[in-house]
Amino acid sequence: MNREIVVEKLTAEKFKKFGDVVEPKDNPLLINQNKCERHNDIAFLQVSDCGHVGVSIFSSEKYTLPFQLLLMERHPLGSQCFIPMSGEPFLVIVSADKDGCPDRPFAFITNGKQGVNYKQNIWHSVLTPLSENTLFTVIDRIGPGKNVEEYIFDQPWLVRSLL
Repeated sequence: MNREIVVEKLTAEKFKKFGDVVEPKDNPLLINQNKCERHNDIAFLQVSDCGHVGVSIFSSEKYTLPFQLLLMERHPLGSQCFIPMSGEPFLVIVSADKDGCPDRPFAFITNGKQGVNYKQNIWHSVLTPLSENTLFTVIDRIGPGKNVEEYIFDQPWLVRSLL
């Protein structure tokens, strides 16, 4: 029996319980002699004690739909923000927690210009680009302590698109 996840378009409203959609907002602040729009405070970064905010660059192999979701992870000591550098859409797969394990996952596709900030302790899939040579700026907690928990499903979820 296949368990399926259908990919939806990513919106701030649908994603808010899992974190923030990182994209320009309405009513930016004009700065630099009104030549630059600042879209202020678009993601809430969380970092626990004994850590600091770090900026990294990630690159991942391309995923092709449909695929089987076998693994999710979460970060108990801080949030994790992914901002695409290549302008290509990528998948965002998240789940609420149920008794220390991921519950039913939800899948979203970005428009290529959207990033995401996963709240602290939110289950999410690994980085899932849909194109080759996709780079991401990643902003997350750097420091001592184990900041990743992985969960491997007994039965995989089939991720497919209706778009």
